Amino acid sequence: MQGKTAIVTAASRGIGRATAERLAADGAAVVVNWHRSGAAAAEVVTAIEARGGQAIAVQGDIGVQADVVELFDVAEQRFGGVDVVVNNASANIDSHGPVAGLTDEQIEHAIALSFRGSLETMRQAATRLRDGGRIVNVSTGYVRRAFPDVGLYAGLKAGIDTLGASLAHELGPRGITVNSVLPGLTDTDGLSDGVRESLDDFLATTPLRRIAQPQEIAAVIAFLVGPDGGWITAESIAATGGLV
Repeated sequence: MQGKTAIVTAASRGIGRATAERLAADGAAVVVNWHRSGAAAAEVVTAIEARGGQAIAVQGDIGVQADVVELFDVAEQRFGGVDVVVNNASANIDSHGPVAGLTDEQIEHAIALSFRGSLETMRQAATRLRDGGRIVNVSTGYVRRAFPDVGLYAGLKAGIDTLGASLAHELGPRGITVNSVLPGLTDTDGLSDGVRESLDDFLATTPLRRIAQPQEIAAVIAFLVGPDGGWITAESIAATGGLV
């Protein structure tokens, strides 16, 4: 990935951070997007630079169109163009709960970030990625198997997966691929206390008897955006360890 530039949204922690660090290790210059965790984003940049990589941190709320536009502007100004976009930002735990109990605020926040923001990120990528570029939408394994309390979150992610597959056909003539990665339960701070409390019983029924580490999801993303992933497009790749 030498000479490539990657934007990773929500990259100050969890899967986003692991992906930013992995792509930098593979040679890409990385734009680390963050919203509220400035100190954490600075840690990511410092860690990347300590290993000889290139990275900058750019604040922006992916749910705000102007911030998404500025994110691409800064990437182009600093590194000359954009080759990879990892669309990782979402409303995750904030959008969990029974459908009947969801508040208007929860719904609007989830739509703004998990759907409208992700769509705007793809829309910017569609016109600003260099030929041969890569887009990966970080989705969820919940789109493959229904569970209670995650309907809003999973439904919005499913919509982005479908949009991404359609975009893959639109951008294919330029050699640009678009895919979704569907993580299962992953050891991040987005994993609710309630899930952690019941984890042992659940894991006993699964093939690998554990949840994923963020670096394992990042490895799947790195493959899709790297030189060996160019023949895969319009796909939703499950990275669930058999959990979903």
